Amino acid sequence: MNKRKETRLDQDPHSADGAERRLLEQALGRSVHQFREKMGLTIQELSKASGISAGMLSKIENGSTSPSLSTIHSLSRALNVPVTALFRGFEETRDATFVKAGTGLKIERRGTRAGHQYELLGHTPHGSITVEPYLITLSEQSDVFPIFQHPGLEFIFMLEGELVYRHGDETYFLEPGDALFFDSEAAHGPEDLRKLPIRFLSVISYGNDR
Repeated sequence: MNKRKETRLDQDPHSADGAERRLLEQALGRSVHQFREKMGLTIQELSKASGISAGMLSKIENGSTSPSLSTIHSLSRALNVPVTALFRGFEETRDATFVKAGTGLKIERRGTRAGHQYELLGHTPHGSITVEPYLITLSEQSDVFPIFQHPGLEFIFMLEGELVYRHGDETYFLEPGDALFFDSEAAHGPEDLRKLPIRFLSVISYGNDR
């Protein structure tokens, strides 16, 4: 009599390296744990519903084993979720951007004034919110321009120099270590450059439905 052969996540050692398989196991374990808790089930109760031993369930939730496809199918039925739902944590995009000092992308943002140097330090191409971090440098050639306006929110952190920054009807004297967070739909921008050169971080965020 032929024994049924189960296909396992780690059946083909050449399909992914050990690190990627480990991430998959951990993502699957987190999903099983979250769905079990959402249903208010103990490991013993899920064990009874799925026909999988409590010890194996514990290993799955801890991400320390690669369950067979039949085991994953049994879990999805017991948790009343599609099999694909158990892998969403692994499939979600996790972006990271690394920029070496001085290598940020020099760009011209819409509305940029003369002498305002914008160095883009990262970008988020996925998700419902875009976040754009900039290193901004102002010099003797820089114009003052306190009427920038754009959708979203902006966070400024001073690194070097001193300036007076306007937001709406208010002005703020900024020096190294100071921070300013504001609604960027109101008119804003540097009004008086007190000590040059000036460098500050500007982090702009806005919804992608704009």
